[in-house]
Amino acid sequence: MLPADAVIIKDKGILGGTPVFRGTRVPFQALLDYLEGGQNLEEFLDDFPTVTREAAVAALELAKSTLVMLAIEFSQSPTPPLTAVYPSRA
Repeated sequence: MLPADAVIIKDKGILGGTPVFRGTRVPFQALLDYLEGGQNLEEFLDDFPTVTREAAVAALELAKSTLVMLAIEFSQSPTPPLTAVYPSRA
């Protein structure tokens, strides 16, 4: 898997620091929004030709591995109070 900074970067000079695909101004969130909305990777790549398939897949793999690591870490720690997970519900 590619290192995170090879795929996604945050630079205050690019979209105010929004995480984007390296070498583009395409936010990573756009890919997640497409997938959440029921569109597939091909549609995303067609609409954002500056993002390569390799970069999109690597970004999704990175997001998946990060989420898995966080889930493992969270499951091994003492249960936090509900306000730590949902601060707006305090």
